[in-house]
Amino acid sequence: MSKSNVDVRNSVPDASASQAHQNANSLTQKLSEIRREREPEKDLWPGIEFAIISDKQKQQQDNHASRLQGAKATKSRRVYLAAAASVCLLVLIANMGFEYMAQHNTQSLIAKLSAEHQQQKQALLISVQDAVPATNNWQQQLADLDEAERAIKQALDEAPNNPALIKMLKHVYQQQLAIIERVHAPAWQQI
Repeated sequence: MSKSNVDVRNSVPDASASQAHQNANSLTQKLSEIRREREPEKDLWPGIEFAIISDKQKQQQDNHASRLQGAKATKSRRVYLAAAASVCLLVLIANMGFEYMAQHNTQSLIAKLSAEHQQQKQALLISVQDAVPATNNWQQQLADLDEAERAIKQALDEAPNNPALIKMLKHVYQQQLAIIERVHAPAWQQI
């Protein structure tokens, strides 16, 4: 490096310092001008205040709308719940109706079975009234089966849809008829 180069370097910082100072003053002046140019011509607070109030009113309207929408949703939920409750009630009533019909049908079936059995029993007793019975206690056996019939009918009053009880009642009726036939059968058939 030569001495002339060093001198140039030393002289440059002095010149740039004064130029930098001028630039800073120029920038400060320009900034102050810019600030004056950008100042609003009128007071902006009324507009800002209006925007804030409008925002609050819009928020209140939105809250009111959402409450109304919530009320509508609640109302529609109530409608759906009422419809579901109505359907459940209809199913319950229909089920009770079917149970009543089944019970009524069972009672009519039992009454029909009893009537048919009494007719068969009376016809059989009339047809064998002149025959001599093979045993003397056959009427006691019939009385025992009559007692069983009453007990089964009583149980059917409490559980009318019980098929096992209906089957037992039919079996008792068959046993009564079988006793009458066996007791009054001719001697050659009893062997």
